[in-house]
Amino acid sequence: MDRSAEIKARYDRLASRYDSWGYPMEALIMRSWRRRLWAGVKGERVLEVGAGTGNNFPFYAKGSSMVAMDLSGKMLERVRRRREKEGVNADLVLMDAQSLAFRDGSFDCIVASFVFCTVPDPVRGLKEVARVLKPGGKAFFLEHMRSNSFIGRLMDLFNPLIVKFSGVNINRKTISNIEEAGMKVEWVEDLFFDIVRLIEARAVESPLSEGG
Repeated sequence: MDRSAEIKARYDRLASRYDSWGYPMEALIMRSWRRRLWAGVKGERVLEVGAGTGNNFPFYAKGSSMVAMDLSGKMLERVRRRREKEGVNADLVLMDAQSLAFRDGSFDCIVASFVFCTVPDPVRGLKEVARVLKPGGKAFFLEHMRSNSFIGRLMDLFNPLIVKFSGVNINRKTISNIEEAGMKVEWVEDLFFDIVRLIEARAVESPLSEGG
């Protein structure tokens, strides 16, 4: 089984329990982080990469044409039910972040929260983000990543074990990955030391996706 299929299967299994497991963190801190993530999001067309179960729905940009995508069909089923319950106007698509089936320059803004810690090839996925952004379009990320302090070395040490049991990488160098993907990082805010961070980046050019 390839890594994308493995991650898809993992989240398909977790979908029914995902919200109950994550509720304490959502209530305590995540909602406020999500609100800050979406504060600057605007534009005619907006894409959320890795919609999960729809926890970002309350913060979707008003007046924008919204598209929410996820790799897991089971997670997307929960998103669909939540969309109908909350009356959210968004198109839902089943898709791999590493291979976005959108034309170049399709979106004014792209948003992702805690997604690129699980994408098997994060730079490939971020290149896809850059490709489907309009020139000058913005991408907003809420991500946890490798600390630049001594804690980073511990994260490197424990990452293989964490990945084995959760599928989540705790030592991704996400800011460097965003820059390698061809976007310009314009703003970074530390939310929990330098481990959880808000990032705003701009599409400088639209690099072709891998194999494109």
